[in-house]
Amino acid sequence: MITENTVTYESVIGLEVHAQLLTRSKMFCSCRSDYQSSPPNTVVCPVCLGMPGMLPVVNRKAVEFVIMTGLALNCTISPVTKFDRKNYPYPDLMKGYQISQYDQPIANEGWMNIQVGATKRRAGITRVHLEEDVAKLFHRTDRTGENYSLLDVNRSGVPLMEIVGEPDLHLPEEARQYLINLQTILRYLNVSTANMEEGSFRCDANISLRLPDSTELGVKVEVKNMNSFRSVYRALEYEIERQRTLLCSGERVIQETRGWEEEQGITVSQRSKEQAHDYRYFPDPDLTPLTISEKWVEKARSHLPELPEPRQNRLMEDYGLSEYDASLLTASKATADYFENAVNLVEVSGQTLHHRAKQIGNWVVGELARLLNVSGKEIGGSYMTPAFLSEIIDLVESKVLSTTLAKAVFEESFAKGKSPRSIVREHGMTQITDASTIEVAVNSALTTNNDAVNDYLNGKETALRFLTGQVMKITKGKANPELVQKTLQKSLEGMKEK
Repeated sequence: MITENTVTYESVIGLEVHAQLLTRSKMFCSCRSDYQSSPPNTVVCPVCLGMPGMLPVVNRKAVEFVIMTGLALNCTISPVTKFDRKNYPYPDLMKGYQISQYDQPIANEGWMNIQVGATKRRAGITRVHLEEDVAKLFHRTDRTGENYSLLDVNRSGVPLMEIVGEPDLHLPEEARQYLINLQTILRYLNVSTANMEEGSFRCDANISLRLPDSTELGVKVEVKNMNSFRSVYRALEYEIERQRTLLCSGERVIQETRGWEEEQGITVSQRSKEQAHDYRYFPDPDLTPLTISEKWVEKARSHLPELPEPRQNRLMEDYGLSEYDASLLTASKATADYFENAVNLVEVSGQTLHHRAKQIGNWVVGELARLLNVSGKEIGGSYMTPAFLSEIIDLVESKVLSTTLAKAVFEESFAKGKSPRSIVREHGMTQITDASTIEVAVNSALTTNNDAVNDYLNGKETALRFLTGQVMKITKGKANPELVQKTLQKSLEGMKEK
C-alpha cells in the first residue's frame, strides 16, 4: 500500500517472462540454436531468414519443454494447441509476422508459491506458450554523427517460451521473488539457462495503481529493458512513485510502454498504448494443430526432477535443516545435489545425521560459495568434490584440524585438487592437542601481552579473545582453540588469586 496524505493506493503488478529454450535446433528449422558465439548472420537458413515459400517444421523438444514447464507451474495442459501468426511490422521481424500462440496455448491456469519474509502466498500463472524469437538490432553512430542500425539474424527462430503471470503481485519485492523462483524452476528442469544478463530470460512488467477497495485495475503501464532482478525491483519502485505522484496531483496516468534507464534510475516513455494494437492474429496455415495426448503429458511428467519447493521441504525433514539453510541449498539444483552427495557419503542417522548435514551445509553456503564466487567456477567444475568436503568434516570432527586449519586445507584442496588428508600429511597440519605444548604457548602469550593481561584482570572479558588469537598465532593456527581458552582462563584466574 502507498499512502499520500489521506489517499492510499494499492499497486498491481503482472509479469511477462520470455525464456529461450535449450534445444539443439531452432523452433521451425534445423539451424543451431546456440548462436551466441557465432559471427553475425552465419547461423541462418531460408526459413529463419523469412524467405518466400519456405515451410516451418515444429521442434518437438521445444513443445515437450513447455509441457514440462506447465506441469511444474501447476498448469492444465491443453489437449489441442495451435500456432498463430502475430502480425506487426518491425525491422527485426524477418517475415513481417511472428509465429506465436494466441487462443490455444500449450498450458493454462497455473500457480506458483512465493514467499516474502514470513508471508507465503500463491501467484497465478495465466498461460505458458511457445513462439519464435526475433532477430537482433544493433544501433550505432558513425564518425559523422549519423545514426544507423545493423541486423543480426542469428537469434531469429530460436525457441522462446512466454510465461504470463496473473496481476497478483503488489510489491517490487514480490516481483523479484517471483522471478527468482521462476528462474530456479526453469534451471531445475534444464529447459533454459534463464540468464537475464545474456538475454535468455527477459521480463516485462505491467503495473498500475488503484484504490484498495476497488475491484477494477488502474491504467496499466508496461516497463521494458530490465536485465537483472535488481533492475526489475528498482524500475517498479520508481514507476509506483511516478504514478502515485501523478494521481495525487490530479493528473492522469497514460497507458504506454516505458523503458528502464539503469544509469539514471528512471523509466522513460517509448510509445503510447492508449489504443490496443491489432496484431491480426490468425492460425498459421503452414502448421497444423498439435494434439497433446495424455500419454505425452505423463511422459513429460515422468521426466520432471524434484522441484525446488518440495526439495526444500524434504531437506528440512530429512536432515533437520532450518528453512533458511534449506532455501540456500536448493537455490540451484547443482548445489542441492552436491550437498546431498556429500552428506550421503557417510552412513549415519538421527541427530548424528542432522549434525553432519548442518556442518556440510555451512561449508557449502559459506567457504565453498565464497571460493566459487572468487574463481568464477561452477560447483560442478570445482576441484572440491563432495568426497573432499566429507573428508574436511571428518578431520574437524576427529579434532585433527581446527576450524582455522580446516579453512586453509579447504582452500588448498579447492585450488589444487588434492585430497584434504594428503594436504594435512604433506604440511604436517595436525591440530595440537598436547596440554604441555599449549601451556608453553599460553605462557609465551601472557608474558608478551601485559596490557591484555591487565585488561582481563580488571574485568575486560574481551581480552580473552585477543589472547586466544595470540596463542593461535604462536602455534600457527594449529592449537585446539577450546583447549587454548581453558588453559588461558586457568592461568589468568590463577593470577587473580595472587
